[in-house]
Amino acid sequence: MEITEFIETLRLDGGLLADAAEEAGPDAPVPACPEWRMRDLVRHIGRVHRWAAEIVTQGAQQPSRPAEAPDLADEELVGWLREGHHHLVLALHSAPRNLRAWSFWPSSSPLTFWARRQAHETSVHRADAQQAAGASLTPLPSAFAADGVDELLTGIHHLDRSGLRTNVPRTLQVRATDVPGAEWTVHLSTAPPRAIRTPPPGTGTGTGTGTGTGTGTGTGTGSNASASEAGKPVDCTFEGPAEQLYLTLWNRLPWDALKITGDATLAQLWQEHGGV
Repeated sequence: MEITEFIETLRLDGGLLADAAEEAGPDAPVPACPEWRMRDLVRHIGRVHRWAAEIVTQGAQQPSRPAEAPDLADEELVGWLREGHHHLVLALHSAPRNLRAWSFWPSSSPLTFWARRQAHETSVHRADAQQAAGASLTPLPSAFAADGVDELLTGIHHLDRSGLRTNVPRTLQVRATDVPGAEWTVHLSTAPPRAIRTPPPGTGTGTGTGTGTGTGTGTGTGSNASASEAGKPVDCTFEGPAEQLYLTLWNRLPWDALKITGDATLAQLWQEHGGV
């Protein structure tokens, strides 16, 4: 996906998130985050948006954490959220393509990293806000959802903080059924998961670092799989349409939305330890 596509998705989902927060009210419980009320969700995403905008506008080189949210009255929170979201969208739109800035993991560029990461952060929390408001979830483009699966597998769960560990090595296959080439093999062990994008039939062997969903877009850190990797047996397979796969792996939809083949304890492992 292009940087402009990530920014546009961020723009749209940020507005929908704020609308849902306003509709639900500050006391509404957030189903996917039982310890949160809507005010907590708004404070979280408002802090993250301002933090990301500051990194992008200042070209920050060192790791940092979001500043604490200001002590605002409930009726001020949604306006504060909208303001921070607007600044982030402007920051990403106006940032130079050769931006130099810190990021969580290697990427084709820091600007791509931050546009992508904030688009997915906002989309997942937009789903949270709509669920809290009792509203229907706004559909996501399949390509964006597949890219989000890629970011989750090859980026977020590639970090040391991932809780997806097994004492005995296990192999998991993840496949989006509606996006060609959106397939990953995830190796689980006592170390952080290692996700490898599996090339679709006929594409030959991939030896580079790979990008996105195996179709030449995105910025994940996993490598493309060789043809021999693609043929190896796996312990379990998760598959379904990209949007369902994306939201289920984020534990935002029930797991019965997916087709699970093989050792179903790996689905239980994900539900219990796949949170980020």
